[in-house]
Amino acid sequence: MKYLFSTIFILIMLGAIAQQEIPLYTGRIPNSKNCGTNNETEINQLGLEVFKVVNTPTLTIYEPTNQNPQKPAILICPGGGYAVLAINHEGHDIAKAFSAIGVTSFVLKYRLPNDSCMTNKEWAPLKDAQSAIKYIRSNANKYAINPNKIGVIGFSAGGHLASTLATQFNWNLNDDGSRTSARPDFAILGYPVISMNDKITHMGSRNKLLGKNASITNKEQFSTELQVTKQTPPCFIFHAKDDKTVPVENSLRMKAALDAANIPAELLLMDLGGHGFGLKNNQSTIQWFEEMKKWLTTTLNQ
Repeated sequence: MKYLFSTIFILIMLGAIAQQEIPLYTGRIPNSKNCGTNNETEINQLGLEVFKVVNTPTLTIYEPTNQNPQKPAILICPGGGYAVLAINHEGHDIAKAFSAIGVTSFVLKYRLPNDSCMTNKEWAPLKDAQSAIKYIRSNANKYAINPNKIGVIGFSAGGHLASTLATQFNWNLNDDGSRTSARPDFAILGYPVISMNDKITHMGSRNKLLGKNASITNKEQFSTELQVTKQTPPCFIFHAKDDKTVPVENSLRMKAALDAANIPAELLLMDLGGHGFGLKNNQSTIQWFEEMKKWLTTTLNQ
C-alpha cells in the first residue's frame, strides 16, 4: 500500500505540473540568416518524435506546484548529435522529473548548426543556451526562482552544449546589451560529448557542429575539457562504461580537468547502459537521477 500511494502521488505531481512554451527571442534571432520560422519534427528509427529543423528556438517551462519562493531552476538541453533534438525522452521527461522534486525546469529547443541558415553556425547553440540562462535569471521573480541556483543539464550532444555553457558562458556575452550573467550555478552532464579529439569524439556531432574540415583552433575551442577554468561551476557527470556511441573517455577527461582546476565534481560510472537512455537506465541498478538528487541537495546548500 505504501508503494501504491507513492506511485499515485508521483503521478498526481507529474500531472499537476504547469507548462507553457515561449519563444526564446522576441526580436532578431542572433546569427540567423532568416531561413524562416518553421520548426519541423520527424519520427526516428526508434519510433520517437525528434526535431530535425529548429529556426525558432523556444523554452518550454515546467513549474512545480510547491510554493517555495526561492526554487532552484534548471535548463535542459536534449541530445541528438547536433542533427536532431530528442526533445521528449531527453527533454520533457527530464523536466517532469525535476519539477516533481521542486525544481522549475526549462526545456531548450535550440538551433541545430546549419551553414545555410546561420552565420558562424558553431556558436548558435551556445548563444541560445546563454540567452536561455539570461532569460531565466532576469525573470527569477516571475517564476519564484533563486537567481543563484540556476543550473543546466544536457545529454550527449546536449551534454556538449551544457559543458560549453559551463566553461564558456562569457563568450560574446553582452552583444545584446544585457549585463545579466549567463553562468550556470551547477551543471549536470549525461553521457556527454566533451572532446573534439579525433580518437574519442563523437564524429557525427563534431561534423555537424564544426564541419568535416574543422580547424585545430575550433577543435580545441570546442573541446570543453580544455576550457575548464576556476569559474566553471560544480558538475555532476554520468556515463555508462559500455557506451559505444560516445566513449566514456569523454567523461573521464572532463572529470580530470575539473579536478585539476579544483572544481567540485562527481562522476557516476555505470557498467551497463549504452547510450541515450535518458531518465532511466534499465540495465543498471544504479539510477543517475537518484544519485544526482543527493549531489544537488549538497551542492545547493553549500
